[in-house]
Amino acid sequence: MRILLKLRAFYLFLGLAGGLFVPYLTLLLVQGGLDSGRVGALMAAGPLVAILTQPVWGIISDRYRQTRLVLVLSVAVPAGLAVFYRSEYFIVLLAVYMVSTIFSSTQAPIADSYAIAAARRTGSTYGSIRLMLSFGAAVGGYLGGVYVSAFSVSTIWIPFLLFSLLAVLVAVTLPKEAAENHMMTQSFSEGVKELLRNRIFLAFLGGSFMVNQTMTAFGTYFVLAFQSMGGSAQYAGIALLLASLTNVPSMLVASRVIGKWGRERTLLLAALIYVLRWAIQVIFPYPAVMIGVQVLHGVSFGFFYIAAVEYVSQITSADMQATGQSLYNMVFSGLSGIVGNLLNGFLLSQGGVQVMNVSCMISSAIGAVLLIYVARGSRRKLLAAAEGLSA
Repeated sequence: MRILLKLRAFYLFLGLAGGLFVPYLTLLLVQGGLDSGRVGALMAAGPLVAILTQPVWGIISDRYRQTRLVLVLSVAVPAGLAVFYRSEYFIVLLAVYMVSTIFSSTQAPIADSYAIAAARRTGSTYGSIRLMLSFGAAVGGYLGGVYVSAFSVSTIWIPFLLFSLLAVLVAVTLPKEAAENHMMTQSFSEGVKELLRNRIFLAFLGGSFMVNQTMTAFGTYFVLAFQSMGGSAQYAGIALLLASLTNVPSMLVASRVIGKWGRERTLLLAALIYVLRWAIQVIFPYPAVMIGVQVLHGVSFGFFYIAAVEYVSQITSADMQATGQSLYNMVFSGLSGIVGNLLNGFLLSQGGVQVMNVSCMISSAIGAVLLIYVARGSRRKLLAAAEGLSA
């Protein structure tokens, strides 16, 4: 039970740090002289490098049993570099963001491998642990809005650093490894090839990519889009609070929904809600609606993320858990982050909020279609396995 408390505290501090800092980073960069197009290019450069390095993190964790060290570095390095976002030089901002993303990109797969293993050992659920990140992000997002309204956005790196250091202090008390000592029985390339030969898994990756690239329109550009529609930074914080708070009950309920409907159908349900949330913003382009629609965030992102992580864990062998999660994160956060930041930054700069929202609605719909294929394919496999047992 102590490991559960530690993990929940880690996720809480991580959420507070990210909720305070990430949504307002674009505002900081724009006030420093960048337009949304250059911000998009900057945000895309980090994930591009992270994609190349993320497999290395998975191998270090799985083969060399350095899960805790990787987790500590993933939080400490971005926190230490945050002060340099105040620079007026694009090359400095680019270098800082790239290095920070190389390290922070491994937070999710490594922390999730800890949480899944701990949940299995204690009879708990992954969602009951992961929800603390959403709760922290909710409070952090609101506090960030208050902080920016009361102080200068140029100093928002200070509370980000403090909460990140608290997360680091908790991380160093975690076990050295996330789970039992399963040595890798195959190479990383062999494991990846085995996963990529599965057409259903490829469709799952494609659906995840199309759905999650729309989240950059929320995570990266929401504050800018909200202000361009006439909203204030303080009300943007309320919207971020509402979005993250809805994740908390959703992640508690997600395990029950998955148990009843299955992981694949839960993914499809979440994707359809993504389509709905963007469609509402297309039809009703008002700041009040942009706040109210965030009640759908928990059911869309919360259900999708929990089901996706558990799906990857299910189809990945015990000795490749961190590697499998890293591979998924390369697509879910890496590739989708690159394309989403570039595309949505360009659309916001050239066409405005409405054009960006229409693009997100169409992308989510394509993702939902791919996940229909995943759900049907998985159902056919289950039926074939049942027929084989009864034969």
